Amino acid sequence: MAGVRTVWQVTDDGDFFCADCGGDRRYQRLEGRRRLTVLAVPLLRRGTAGPVVECVSCRSRFPERVLVLPTTTRLATLLREAVHSVALGVLAAGGTEAEPARRLALEAVRDAGFPDCSEERLLTLQATLAARALPLVATEVGKTVAALTPHLATPGRESLLLRGARIALADGPYREAERHMLNAVGEALWLPPADTERLLAAAATASN
Repeated sequence: MAGVRTVWQVTDDGDFFCADCGGDRRYQRLEGRRRLTVLAVPLLRRGTAGPVVECVSCRSRFPERVLVLPTTTRLATLLREAVHSVALGVLAAGGTEAEPARRLALEAVRDAGFPDCSEERLLTLQATLAARALPLVATEVGKTVAALTPHLATPGRESLLLRGARIALADGPYREAERHMLNAVGEALWLPPADTERLLAAAATASN
């Protein structure tokens, strides 16, 4: 009896987000070779198969492109770093004289995943940033935010910008440096300039 049999070989492994399991799981990257078999005896080669990604838990197989998606652990890290970066960037642009601005920045950082962050540590990091040129700081903040952007829906992007806006507005109207920082954040979030301006204006109206 003739047929085609695929022999799979593991070429890599690691962690990925399994859509069928609904969480982070281990995976194996498989590459296969097809062979014509007669009476279960492999004879002629019939090309290659894969590569595919197989979940070690449920054995579901996916295209290799699923490895581009972040795990939930990685996504949480990206979000934490983005919120932390925006809060520090806005503080560096606007100063830390006002207690409400410091408090909102600290709350944002703690809520994002740094529950043990103290005000002293936050101000130390802010002072390090403030000592550098603002355009350079804005570029670095933008890079951190941009790593998260492809994995956020529009409401999530707008929410992150508004977090920064509320910190900036805690000590009064936007300063020029704060607007520059927030515009850089909006650009990194792939928000059109008109949408960024609309959100900043809405935040300012709400704070009055």
